[in-house]
Amino acid sequence: MSVYSIDNLKEVIGDDPEFIAVVVQTFLDEIPPDLEGLKTAVAEGDRKRAYGFAHKMKPNIEMFGVDLMKNIRSIETWSRSSKDIDAVQPLVDEVNEVLQAVFVELRQDFNL
Repeated sequence: MSVYSIDNLKEVIGDDPEFIAVVVQTFLDEIPPDLEGLKTAVAEGDRKRAYGFAHKMKPNIEMFGVDLMKNIRSIETWSRSSKDIDAVQPLVDEVNEVLQAVFVELRQDFNL
């Protein structure tokens, strides 16, 4: 089973293989640095930056049908709370694990 789906993407832009490939490449260019930024911000307890990265990643994660929206919303909620890092770290770890699998699968599926 795939860890992503381009159904939402096709709904928005149509079944244009060339444009889909451009959007996939953009996802692969933008999301890995954002993910690293999120991980660093959480590790440093920088809630404002953590919120910014999580919020920025949401539309792409949703567009690619990656089942992480609950985690992303929970990270955003954590960023506005006083809970310690232990409360959010498992969510960040899961986001990282799933997105790493998405990156690999997208590169394979689109020969990137």
